[in-house]
Amino acid sequence: MTFVVTDNCIKCKYTDCVEVCPVDCFYEGPNFLVIHPDECIDCALCEPECPAQAIFSEDEVPSGMENFIELNAELAEIWPNITERKDALPDAEEWDGKPGKIADLER
Repeated sequence: MTFVVTDNCIKCKYTDCVEVCPVDCFYEGPNFLVIHPDECIDCALCEPECPAQAIFSEDEVPSGMENFIELNAELAEIWPNITERKDALPDAEEWDGKPGKIADLER
């Protein structure tokens, strides 16, 4: 089992989750984070740390967001690893909670 970063992280990219991850399984894109499914140990420490509530256990990913399971796996293979907390994107608060941000994902 793994945890999955979903739609609400896009254009927010809070990194509170990165700071608590004991295995450094987060990977960073321009405006989104992903979790490498083969590295995640299912500890669940990241989920409550996400201010955007964008992280879910793989078996609890909200309906309609199942594509993020594969997207996390795909992008974790090409994006660089992130191991330290950084500031969120400048307009994160404006984007937090807006639905349908997949079109805004920068690869």
